[in-house]
Amino acid sequence: MEFLCYHRDRPGSLPLRDELLEEHWSYMDRYAKEMIARGPTLAADGDTPTGSVHILDLPDPAAARAFAFDEPNYQAGVYRDVLLRRWRNMLGRTMWDFPGGRTGGSRYLVLGLGTEQATDLTVPSDQGELIAYGPLSSDDGANWLGTAALVRAPDPDTARAVLVPDHYDDIEVHNWQFGGRPN
Repeated sequence: MEFLCYHRDRPGSLPLRDELLEEHWSYMDRYAKEMIARGPTLAADGDTPTGSVHILDLPDPAAARAFAFDEPNYQAGVYRDVLLRRWRNMLGRTMWDFPGGRTGGSRYLVLGLGTEQATDLTVPSDQGELIAYGPLSSDDGANWLGTAALVRAPDPDTARAVLVPDHYDDIEVHNWQFGGRPN
């Protein structure tokens, strides 16, 4: 089962986040084989972290909750909240398989949240800039709750356009970058 976990930073928690960086990476190293995508969301300055995205293949919802809530930054109070949803990997690859590579261009996390009519259940025809893409659902997979994408785009409006605009309660667009330990 695949899951998207988005930890959102608590305001003022950057010093604590910096202090825990090695603990965070060590924790994530334990999930290297399960990782589909990872990386921080960033403020408009393109440098200040605002959250942390992890998409993983885990055995079940209990394992996903353990991953999300045992994470060192969560335990220490860096994060203000957590979005944890089942996710389906419509591209069938990891971020490391993205043909566009780790650098070049702006990257975004696009979250379309809703509970009405399921939409965007097929991959957009122009998928060349998609790093990851798939629907969000309830733990049992029975209820559609939105769509999440990681996309390379020239600007936030272009990134947002990967989803059908009027079919969601809300669409969030966050600056995002490939994560992991520096080489």
